[in-house]
Amino acid sequence: MGVEISDLQAFLTVARAGGFREGARISGGSASGLSDAVRRLETQLGVRLLNRTTRSVATTEAGQGLIDRLAPALAEMEAALDVVNGFRERPAGVLKLNVPVSAARLVLPLIVPRFLAAYPDIRLELMIEDSFVDVIAAGCDAGIRYDERLAQDMIAVPIGPRTQRFAAVASKDYLDRRGRPAHPRDLMQHACIRNRFASGSMPDWEFERDGETVLIDPPAALIVQTGGGVDLAVDCAKAGAGIVTLFEDWLRPHIDSGALEPVLEEWWPEFSGPFLYYPGRRLVPAPLRVFIDFIKAA
Repeated sequence: MGVEISDLQAFLTVARAGGFREGARISGGSASGLSDAVRRLETQLGVRLLNRTTRSVATTEAGQGLIDRLAPALAEMEAALDVVNGFRERPAGVLKLNVPVSAARLVLPLIVPRFLAAYPDIRLELMIEDSFVDVIAAGCDAGIRYDERLAQDMIAVPIGPRTQRFAAVASKDYLDRRGRPAHPRDLMQHACIRNRFASGSMPDWEFERDGETVLIDPPAALIVQTGGGVDLAVDCAKAGAGIVTLFEDWLRPHIDSGALEPVLEEWWPEFSGPFLYYPGRRLVPAPLRVFIDFIKAA
């Protein structure tokens, strides 16, 4: 029949992503290239595999039947090729990770350069976003998350610092004008700079001291989206716009320089560090396997 494996992979990518644009973002290709591949496959098979609308795509009955048989076959083929890769002196291939902005900023800079130097034949691709995604559906080999957001069937490996803290800070100018809070509930009378997740949720601020936990929902003078808006939040806090909470490691350079002053430091809560996670039901690809060994050794 002359069907190209690349066309089958393109179809599977689009079907899993629910659209050509999202499939292109995940695969690193182009939407038009994926569309051409799927159209070519449908022509060769003589059957429609996807129902297309202007906003999304959905598999036809024939398309779903093909996926049910195709996905395990392609996974087995990739696994077979990866067994051969394991015999190379230096493992090669692509390692795709889905990571939150905080890990990209605070954890990976200490790991990635050394890993790439140790394994020059591996190409590392990072999807950096704070929305919670299915790493497999997104075409990734693994992800980085904190333990409260890990799925039950995932294998988790510690990566980066094992203990972190959330810090609250503001500029000296702001605190001189508005006063320095003595208790977390005092923040209800302050201008606060808050983060909202892409899902729309805006978490309460949590503080803890001597076993006492205080959750508050302070008034927001400014709301930014978690991830891309964090640097703006920090800059506004430095300019005196209000109080912001964030990872202590993110804020530490600004605290040490004097641009920001700690607020309620004795109440800053600790939490466990992030984990690299991946599905345990699949053969671990060689690039991921050596990355796991690398972070364990580090």
